[in-house]
Amino acid sequence: MKPEEVLVRVEATPVNPSDIGLMLGAADLSRAWTADGAGGPELVAPVPAASLKAMQSRRDASTPVGLEGAGTVVAAGSSHAAQSLMGRTVAAMAGGMYARYRCIPAAECLVLPEGTTAAQAASCFVNPLAALGMVETARSEGHTAIVQTAAASNLGQILLRVCLADDIPLVNVVRSEQQAELLRGQGARFVCNSSSDDFREQLVDAIVATGATIVLDPIGGSSGGQILSCMEAAISRRPGQVVSRYGSDVLKQLYVYGTLDPRPIEIPRDIGTAWAAGGWLLLRYLKVTRQQTLDRLKARVAAEVTTTFASRYTRSVSLAEVISPEVLKSCARPATGMKFLIEPWKDC
Repeated sequence: MKPEEVLVRVEATPVNPSDIGLMLGAADLSRAWTADGAGGPELVAPVPAASLKAMQSRRDASTPVGLEGAGTVVAAGSSHAAQSLMGRTVAAMAGGMYARYRCIPAAECLVLPEGTTAAQAASCFVNPLAALGMVETARSEGHTAIVQTAAASNLGQILLRVCLADDIPLVNVVRSEQQAELLRGQGARFVCNSSSDDFREQLVDAIVATGATIVLDPIGGSSGGQILSCMEAAISRRPGQVVSRYGSDVLKQLYVYGTLDPRPIEIPRDIGTAWAAGGWLLLRYLKVTRQQTLDRLKARVAAEVTTTFASRYTRSVSLAEVISPEVLKSCARPATGMKFLIEPWKDC
């Protein structure tokens, strides 16, 4: 162990969509089975022929899984920074967290308040920092209100709590009345159900009321483009707004940060010419953002880990259980409220 490193006994690590993508790639889970391997149980699943070329770079490659997690520091290097973490509960986004122990630089550890459990801290990087990073992005680009799709997701609910705390108007798009009631129960003022017959009218009215000009969309496909269209319609209703044959001059921004809909992204032509679309990725945001800003965001996550940034889990499983085809099918199925937690020492 290097002087500046600590050894963390990993006690809780979540199953995020990014982890599922890394673990499974294009594998067909419907035809998966478990087998006895040289190092213990293994999950085996065929890859469709059409996907083999895309998966070529991963052939015979060992890829550690588990983007984030939390646990107790049980050993430390000789540096003061490492020694000061002995016995503390810490969280980290170090990769390879699907393990019983993980050696991590002390500087990469987020120290949690006394009394915080590993399960409470397991998901305090990916979704919390994504929500905060998206809000910071919106602010830096001059947007004063936001539209988010898939708003009932774990990340969506965290973003809702951040916007409520920071007094940022947020329009939440969901796909069922049950999800709408869930968010209204958490204080959401603007909730639009995409399955309603009057969804477009609901959404335009909500955008008029908030002045939202940025869309955060984990779906892809035609989802974000539909929101941009509603934004243009809402802008045209502003008093004194001039709309030429080129549309309004108000910039409408779409950020796509997921691919729940694998089809190509569609942008309609009724949104004028003042628009932009791009991808948003947490890992890139962490690379290009000033350390001072990141330190501020991480400090907020640590202080509010059991409130604003709390995550709830459907089920806790062991490392052995997570390679069960049945468990992985449930983990990989996009569904509101379906989030799994791995406790590596469970059943040991």
